[in-house]
Amino acid sequence: MTRKLSALLCAAALVAAASACSSASSAAGGGDATGPVTLTYGIWDPNQKPAMQQIVSAFEKLHPNITVNIELTPNADYWQKLQTEAASGTAPDVFWMSTTRIGLYAGQGQLLPLTGRSGFDNSPFPASLNSIYTVGGKQYGMPKDYDTIGLWYNKKLFDAAGVAYPTAAWTWQDVIDASKKLTDPAKGTWGIASPDWTQENLYNDIYQAGGWVVSPDKKSSGFTDAKTLAGIQYALDFITKYKTSPTAQQMTDTDPSQLFASGKVAMFTDGDWDALTYKNAPGLQADVAPLPAGPQGRATVINGLANVIYARTPHAAAAWEFVRFLGGQQANAIQAASGAVIPAYHGLGDAWVKAMPQFHLQTFVDQLDHAVPYPVSANTGPWATADQTILDQIWAGKLSLSAGAQQLKSTTDADLAKG
Repeated sequence: MTRKLSALLCAAALVAAASACSSASSAAGGGDATGPVTLTYGIWDPNQKPAMQQIVSAFEKLHPNITVNIELTPNADYWQKLQTEAASGTAPDVFWMSTTRIGLYAGQGQLLPLTGRSGFDNSPFPASLNSIYTVGGKQYGMPKDYDTIGLWYNKKLFDAAGVAYPTAAWTWQDVIDASKKLTDPAKGTWGIASPDWTQENLYNDIYQAGGWVVSPDKKSSGFTDAKTLAGIQYALDFITKYKTSPTAQQMTDTDPSQLFASGKVAMFTDGDWDALTYKNAPGLQADVAPLPAGPQGRATVINGLANVIYARTPHAAAAWEFVRFLGGQQANAIQAASGAVIPAYHGLGDAWVKAMPQFHLQTFVDQLDHAVPYPVSANTGPWATADQTILDQIWAGKLSLSAGAQQLKSTTDADLAKG
């Protein structure tokens, strides 16, 4: 999954430009040249590359005339690079797509629809993911994985402070109380890291407080709703009121996930995708519990990636064979065994949980019962980028929450009105 959206989203004009110069034949998908075919597969997570390579190797054994080269681009550069390549007609044949960008890329004609292709089957995947990756009645993304958010905690720091580990019965107040006991300025340790990240932190708090981000009709935002503000205030208070979280500047200087992995932070709300990072962190003894209940109960945002086909690929048939394999049970079983992410394929969550028995990873699967879809619109990028800039100012103490909320609503509503 993504981190701070503002660092990853670029101007949509590049995508539009690419769409404008796409020929009719390339928009239809083109054809495959006779003989061996080489595909490029764009991904961004180094933790997942080994599993993706295993999947590629399994695919190549079944398709000896097709070679797949994995193109790994760091997360922070992935979208800008992809949009530049889309404009020049050189994007990977197959690449990872997010829920926040599917509307833009599909709407601009940059992706080939999967609906109607021979062997297309979306029945093994959650209906919510299929729906998100469907634009104009056609599905463009083959769901790859899904993620929820949990409360990661450092057992060493809890033990040293004599604080009981988090449980499914914890509420916001339990987190607040524990963060105070776990903060030790003399040792340079913090009770919790509370960045202004939306997926990992704020959206969950907003929904736990009973607030909302985007209306069901995608025409308005809820940033000035009292319950929405309560959720954001809860996260902000760890910095401004309780002083139990690193400051915004400190979390800019060092990523909060790194602070947690290095033993400087006792609690951190984070996704399942960082399990491998915490498994491999030297000396870290961590585990994960469900997110605490807020005033309106439990909630965690659910999100997920998909594999898509570039509309201007010269190898549409081979690309489809690869995407169809990526959506099959064999590929998803390999992904599950790696422990990198939860496969979207029904029934394979147990295999992912068993991949790292030192963590209670079943937490992420069980939280499906409290999952709320990640808020998106037809073109999420502009308002999400603007929102993050405003949130950064609030977290830095340059803008009050009340004034910032008005700006969040104003800018978000304006972008939503554009469709």
